[in-house]
Amino acid sequence: MHNTSVAGDDAALTTLRLSVDAGVAWVELNRPEVLNSFDETMLRELAGVWARLRLDDEVRVVVVTGAGEKAFCTGYDRSGLDADDGEDESTALLKASSPFLRADVGDFLGPKSCGLWKPVVAAVNGIACGGAFYLLGESDIIIAADNATFFDPHTTFGMPAVFEPLHMLRRMPLGEVLRLTLLGSAERMSAQRALEIGLVSEVLPSDRLRAAAGAIAGTVAALPTLAVQATLRSIWAGSEMTPGQALGVAHALVAAGTDPAALAAGQQAFRTGNRPQWRLR
Repeated sequence: MHNTSVAGDDAALTTLRLSVDAGVAWVELNRPEVLNSFDETMLRELAGVWARLRLDDEVRVVVVTGAGEKAFCTGYDRSGLDADDGEDESTALLKASSPFLRADVGDFLGPKSCGLWKPVVAAVNGIACGGAFYLLGESDIIIAADNATFFDPHTTFGMPAVFEPLHMLRRMPLGEVLRLTLLGSAERMSAQRALEIGLVSEVLPSDRLRAAAGAIAGTVAALPTLAVQATLRSIWAGSEMTPGQALGVAHALVAAGTDPAALAAGQQAFRTGNRPQWRLR
């Protein structure tokens, strides 16, 4: 059964822009006046968007980026927090009676934490810091503009950095995570350095970033959906397992992700030489 597209629901969003075109959903953090930092409204809207995209069969790939040229995301908007206790009504979404029940922003920010197992391409324009790493940590392909910078300001302002570097351990060498986190706001990682250590896979001039993200997402969106999603799940599951455990479930994932019709079409394309044009990265 085909689900209704989410594209028409964009008008209800106040902190995001959402559109769907040719199987690709574009999710734009839209608070450029505060460098696309997130508040409770954005947290709720992001969680809702991830849930909607998860069930929309028209959407096969997602691109997430930030509005404007200055920032991708600068983490939690602390401008409204009370200086005495660091909390006010704007943090009600995260409060609980027990530390064992307390929510974390990652429960709302991260696409995979919200059950969205479709490929996510992050296009980083400008600053990405602090809570931005929740989004980057759960993205599948990250590309960046040449003016992008990365840092984690928590320690500078007396806060422990915990969730953010734990997400980054998937994407960066340990020494780089330690340096990025411990130096706080005193140092920023350049896009070029992020490319060198594998945090991002491509760096482009800022005016080419969206086109590049669209090309990557469009390429993946044109592939057989079941095969793509099974591949995605297997790689992420394998990143949390020992090699032996991962190989032990590989046959089940192959079986679950094989669509006979798509397989036959792929074999026919192979026989006839109908293969895509490739580019060298």
